[in-house]
Amino acid sequence: MTEWVQGLPGLSGRARQLLLEGDTDGRYAGRTPADSGYRLTMALAVAVSQPGREWTLAQWWEALVLRPTAGGAWARSLRSRKGERYAEGKLASMLDKARAFVGTSGTIMCRADAMVAIARLRAAVEAVVWPGPRGGTDLKNLTARLLLAEQAGGLEHEVSVRQLAELMGCARSTVEASNARLRAARWLLLVAAGTGEHSSTWSLRIPPAESKEQESCARPGHRPAFGERGAEGVPDMHTGVEVSTRALGAVMSTDACHHYAHGTSGARILAALDPFDGADVAHLAAATGLHRTTVRRRVDKLVEDGLAEEADGLVYLPRHLASDDALCPDPDQLEHVALTRGTAGLGERRRKRHGDQRRFYRQWLTERTQRAFERRQSSRPRLRLVPEGIVDESTGELRDTSWRGWIIDDPYRPTWPDNGSPQAVCG
Repeated sequence: MTEWVQGLPGLSGRARQLLLEGDTDGRYAGRTPADSGYRLTMALAVAVSQPGREWTLAQWWEALVLRPTAGGAWARSLRSRKGERYAEGKLASMLDKARAFVGTSGTIMCRADAMVAIARLRAAVEAVVWPGPRGGTDLKNLTARLLLAEQAGGLEHEVSVRQLAELMGCARSTVEASNARLRAARWLLLVAAGTGEHSSTWSLRIPPAESKEQESCARPGHRPAFGERGAEGVPDMHTGVEVSTRALGAVMSTDACHHYAHGTSGARILAALDPFDGADVAHLAAATGLHRTTVRRRVDKLVEDGLAEEADGLVYLPRHLASDDALCPDPDQLEHVALTRGTAGLGERRRKRHGDQRRFYRQWLTERTQRAFERRQSSRPRLRLVPEGIVDESTGELRDTSWRGWIIDDPYRPTWPDNGSPQAVCG
């Protein structure tokens, strides 16, 4: 079996394991066994439809039906229940559907290509000015998802609302509102909604050109962002000052950047600072989309806590916080800032609350499943498939020869010992 699989074209290690061993991790578990089998088969169809590594229909049929592979159990069951012609048509349509789906997405041949796609999306996120508090929340949302995408090895990732709230350092309701805005702006696509203990599956993408034209969110007194209407005569603010998503991801979930301390605005300003190239308040306001007075107030607090330095009207990142990624926060300093600002321990409280909610939800799921099972057992009696008197109780002799070969220890669920046909044996 292993030698045969090795000879097939372009089958990755994960897809090979899925074909030979089945869904051992429960990644494609559905509401019913049939739903789980369909999802697993569809995942295999996508795996064998990658550009340059496509399988033929004959190879697809052989791998799932003619070979005793664990990943083809659903396909073989489909053939036994509905016939060979129906199963062949169903598997062919699934393969065509997978090829159509793969054709609509970019060609990613390996993890390196996935990292290039993630880097391209990260550059697109950092090139956008995210104005206002909602823009800062959406930027934190995308920043956390970019980290998850790098860990998953692609733009598609799984995450729950509570997990995202812990990564962003905000409330669960704030995350839900941000998800709705990003889906409307077409930065985010919901692939599959979470069920039970399985998180939702999301996919990041760069919006089309027409959706990138954002309306100006500047309020009276705001300096319009560069390139927007009313920006004529405004000095060029694009001098290399931008909010780094990697730097933002390093500090946005800390207690020092909690809403009651430096907040999202302080984290964005901190992520835009550089240890060598200083930026004035006007440039920071243009890069972050914040009001100049807000930037001035936040910079004063950052300087007061030693998270920023100001000289000759320019704001710099302190040298002890600088690294190759432009920001390497000191945990002891951030903890001291949180203690000073009165926000120490709020992140731990949020994580504990979410942990309690997850535990209560699992307990509720277990109790609901148990109640449903008990209700089914009490509502209808079990159907006895093996009639009484088939086996002589005194001698253990089988009286009815039509049950020869069956395992009837459980009269409610008789089983056949092998994969042969009981009708053929009895005949």
